[in-house]
Amino acid sequence: MSVEAERDKAMATRARENVFGGVDIDRMAERRDDRLWVEDTERSADARFLVLDEEGRAFVQAGIDRPCWMTPSMRAERFGDVPSTLLGLADGNAWFTLVLDEAHAEIYATLTHARRMSLREAGLLFDAFDAGLFAYAKGITHWQRQTRFCSLCGAPTLLVSSGHRAQCTNPHGPHLHFPRTDAAIIVIVEEGDACLLGRQRGWPKGRYSTLAGFIEPGESLEDAVRREVREESGVEVLHATYHSSQPWPLPASLMVGFTATAKTREIRLRDDELEDARWFTVDDIVRGMAEGTLGVPPPLSVSYRLIEHWLALRGVSLDELIAETAGRA
Repeated sequence: MSVEAERDKAMATRARENVFGGVDIDRMAERRDDRLWVEDTERSADARFLVLDEEGRAFVQAGIDRPCWMTPSMRAERFGDVPSTLLGLADGNAWFTLVLDEAHAEIYATLTHARRMSLREAGLLFDAFDAGLFAYAKGITHWQRQTRFCSLCGAPTLLVSSGHRAQCTNPHGPHLHFPRTDAAIIVIVEEGDACLLGRQRGWPKGRYSTLAGFIEPGESLEDAVRREVREESGVEVLHATYHSSQPWPLPASLMVGFTATAKTREIRLRDDELEDARWFTVDDIVRGMAEGTLGVPPPLSVSYRLIEHWLALRGVSLDELIAETAGRA
């Protein structure tokens, strides 16, 4: 394959959407406060409800890896007292989510023969739309559970705007709370012909991944890349370039992916967060995966995509390496 063809293939790999991303849905923010419209939409034949339990797991159809959508008729007959949250409109349907307590969850599972599935598992099995909608639903309902009381005065809150706002009930000074997402950077650092990967204690044996960390107040994304890499590995980063982002409601993050260039390869582990950090060449990765001594993150995460893109620029397909490794098992 020519250099140009390899680069085109690498760019196509980079352009692919991350898991949970790219969901084409009109969130209908301008109609969330129109209670009559929302209630009419809930009752329409085109409404579908993604059902979650209190742990944020989705109910999945028996025998296939698809959500078990609750219909408007079942909701009206059995679960009409459970509040729902409007997610938006897409593909001719109105999409909502609702969370069932354990008693209601058992009833729903019995009626539908559905099983429960975590977001991590669903991200590898659902189609792109269903996985993205599940991530959206899990993120907004997690925020709802975490915002039952006003952080300013401690008064109980009331969900409004079809679940997208939390209104403080203090009559002397009510405050309005908005959904929040915690931004984090995740980065593949390169220097010459090698990339920097680290591993945390407790990970499966041999697994290494890209470095990551949360943004701190008063910090740009690029500043966070430099700080996190320095804090975790002692490596100094010269510059960072945006790669892609990924919703990561586990429980409430947005992962912002970068590629970065290091000043030197000197590693000085500075805290207990990383058990190890190493520089890996392409040959190191290919050989380690072939021998079973090196594992990479699952395709669910943007860290996989960062490693995948770095390898693709050098003419190696991570998907093919995974397949070859599985074939030898």
